[in-house]
Amino acid sequence: MFTILPAPDHVGAYRLSQTLTSDDLDGIVADIEAKLARHEKVGILADLTDFTDMTLAAAWKDARYSLGKLWELQRFPREAVITDRGWLTAFVDLLNPAIPFVTVRTFKPEEYETALTWAGDIEGGPNA
Repeated sequence: MFTILPAPDHVGAYRLSQTLTSDDLDGIVADIEAKLARHEKVGILADLTDFTDMTLAAAWKDARYSLGKLWELQRFPREAVITDRGWLTAFVDLLNPAIPFVTVRTFKPEEYETALTWAGDIEGGPNA
């Protein structure tokens, strides 16, 4: 399940909870694509605090969409991940240097407002 969270128009902010389905992913992609039609760059905030899993169909769609955007990574300079799971923070820290043009940063659930502000500061560039 997913919820679109209130955010500036140039930020896609989503709360993923329980199991993400293929239909959920379609909704997220549609929202991101609408934002990309209006803005050159879009920040992303993903609240994964209550996220547990995704269906195989959703994972496949996510992989296809992500690969399709590979040449447009500069359009997503900042991605904030909200989590209280240490392994996910470690995973983001490990992969972050390998993703060109994008900075992914984790935040604790109580840092939601800070994460939203940071994700929206896309003019500051990916390393700001």
